[in-house]
Amino acid sequence: MGVMTQTEAGTGTGRRVSEARERLLRTAGQLFYAEGIHTVGVDRLVAESKVTNATFYRHFRSKEELAVAYIASVDQAIRTQIDSLTATDAPPDAVLRGIGASLVEQIRSPGYRGCAFLNAAAEFPDPGHPVHRAVVEHRAWFLQTITGLFAEITVAESEHAGRHFVMVRDGAMSGGYLGDPVLAGETLLRGIDGLLRIHAARGTDEDPASASGRASSAPTAVADIECTPPDA
Repeated sequence: MGVMTQTEAGTGTGRRVSEARERLLRTAGQLFYAEGIHTVGVDRLVAESKVTNATFYRHFRSKEELAVAYIASVDQAIRTQIDSLTATDAPPDAVLRGIGASLVEQIRSPGYRGCAFLNAAAEFPDPGHPVHRAVVEHRAWFLQTITGLFAEITVAESEHAGRHFVMVRDGAMSGGYLGDPVLAGETLLRGIDGLLRIHAARGTDEDPASASGRASSAPTAVADIECTPPDA
């Protein structure tokens, strides 16, 4: 997104269409996250994106299709950020702690309204709905990624550790919106720290020195690992 094709880069309608789509998606992300997908109508999306109804339906057959694109855009941003981080030499526990630190920053930020994925799933509870499926696909990837990081520390019970991490993360994201965001963030970091200590200890029989070193790695903040739409 944001990389134009050869046709779009020209001076004809292709470029205007591309820019209009980006405005629609950006506006939808802001409104859907702040107010809910069901609450925001097509007329408002069109008006605030400064496009016509014809332009809207040229790109999206329905508001629900736009909602799927909104979820996909947040998903892709997170995939790109975490893929970039895991491509570095940072140890897996530092990556996990960094993800937690970034979530804390998000939870405490102005305008925070919980996790975009959990919010969308609540609005579309039908497992067969495209929006719900998009949320499930993202969460499956996220769980697989987190589990893989724990497996790099030690394979023993890495699947359990991955599920535990995601559940702690879900609780903190919800608790930070519904309750005290400071306490939710502190609880999240303590939960991750305890989970990493327990998991690293499982690998001591395989490589005591490695497990000990990983457990003591300092947290490294990960920028922009968010479950909310990117800023305009």
